[in-house]
Amino acid sequence: MVTGMTDSHTRITKAVIPAAGLGTRFLPATKATPKEMLPVVDKPAIQYVVEEAVSAGLDDVLMITGRNKRPLEDHFDRNYELESALQRKGDASRLAKVQESSDLATMHYVRQGDPRGLGHAVLCAAPHVGHEPFAVLLGDDLIDPRDPLLARMVEVQEQHGGSVIALMEVDPAQIHLYGCAAVETTADSDVVKVTDLVEKPDPSDAPSNYAIIGRYVLDPNIFDILRKTEPGRGGEIQLTDALQKLAADEQVGGPVHGVVFKGRRYDTGDRGDYLRAIVRLACEREDLGPDFRTWLRSYVTEEM
Repeated sequence: MVTGMTDSHTRITKAVIPAAGLGTRFLPATKATPKEMLPVVDKPAIQYVVEEAVSAGLDDVLMITGRNKRPLEDHFDRNYELESALQRKGDASRLAKVQESSDLATMHYVRQGDPRGLGHAVLCAAPHVGHEPFAVLLGDDLIDPRDPLLARMVEVQEQHGGSVIALMEVDPAQIHLYGCAAVETTADSDVVKVTDLVEKPDPSDAPSNYAIIGRYVLDPNIFDILRKTEPGRGGEIQLTDALQKLAADEQVGGPVHGVVFKGRRYDTGDRGDYLRAIVRLACEREDLGPDFRTWLRSYVTEEM
């Protein structure tokens, strides 16, 4: 039985971005700087994520933070001293870049407290979200703005109700690194119906090579399930476990669908992928790309 007062036709306006992680893979850089603030070319990684939410029509953003995350709030706030200095210099270009982050969206913040997993981080958003469907964007996944994944997921949720997760086909040998979905095809080539979910399965037991990546559009009934979900793998409350219950019983909160993403995704949670993301994005910038590509070709040729 559906327990929340949900409306599958409610326009989705709220995005939740969990950002309480310690970023231990990037130590010592993240000893005093949140990993979300590490630059990808000339913007912190977290700004790309907020821009993605806004481009999909979600202009109410809640960040789930923790200790030592104050720079996140400062970045999306006004810096009047810096803005005044740039105005006095007549540096309109840099002034616009500084003001851009504070004008993106209506920002809210709540602390997670105990680091009890992604499911717990999402549950922290319940008072802010209420009974509306909402999106969750993980900060380690950067989706190229030319591939509007989140907008497509919102469209699918508005069509089918329930929840929608982002899926990407991966090498079967790598599926143990991800949550994995068992699926059925639908009339849309990029949409599947999710029938089961398994968190980081052994490759021999995986139901498919469809891996869950860090974008979700969730029915608010997920909160009731998360409150009852026992800690799973790693002693944490897993969002995948709650979604599995939704997929198993549509009466709880509607169906679960997946959008199969074939576009450009950058994983900034891995040091190697983080470096590759910077190179790719820098190469494609009109202001940096031509000179950078010339240097890169020369450097690669010399190293071969």
